[in-house]
Amino acid sequence: MQKTNVIETHPFEPYLPSGARLLFLGTFPPKPEKWSMEFFYPNKINDMWRIMGLLFFADRDHFWDTAERRFDMERIKAFLDKERIAMYDTAQRVRRLKDNASDKFLEIVEPVNLDAMLSVCPGIEAVVTTGEKAATVVAQLTGSELPRVGECVEVMVACRMVRHYRMPSTSRAYPLAMEKKAEFYRRMLIAEGVDGISREE
Repeated sequence: MQKTNVIETHPFEPYLPSGARLLFLGTFPPKPEKWSMEFFYPNKINDMWRIMGLLFFADRDHFWDTAERRFDMERIKAFLDKERIAMYDTAQRVRRLKDNASDKFLEIVEPVNLDAMLSVCPGIEAVVTTGEKAATVVAQLTGSELPRVGECVEVMVACRMVRHYRMPSTSRAYPLAMEKKAEFYRRMLIAEGVDGISREE
């Protein structure tokens, strides 16, 4: 079913912990019926929080509430606060060209105001995009080249240089095993000096 006329505004506020040093940016949340919580990467089959659980706690299910069959939003927020990781998306308003969450069929009507966000978060040194579309938006906003998957380029945002990392999408639609995706994120987090990473391979 086509959804070419409905414009959606981002349902969540940016999550900006005090002293945030990394900003993760996806594209846009799926439709509410796919949510297991009212927070970023809410789809229970998205692997973002499994990857973080594996990397920081050597347990892919660390953030999963088995009894409730959902991700534990409060545990996730406490983790982000501790590690000083901010969360938002590259699209503020979108139009879904098909009735699904695929980035391929997502038209960005209004991108994020990246300069404004980094202006209020002076400690952010790296922007981490989780997928090709998100990375493309940041490259366009900053007039910079699109990094290769797992690599970074320096970009100018809010009158300062930050690193832009392009990571593989955590969606199951991206054809790479979760453990292999996790290695890309592990290398990036270690390069950024993030403590607490499980060194188990």
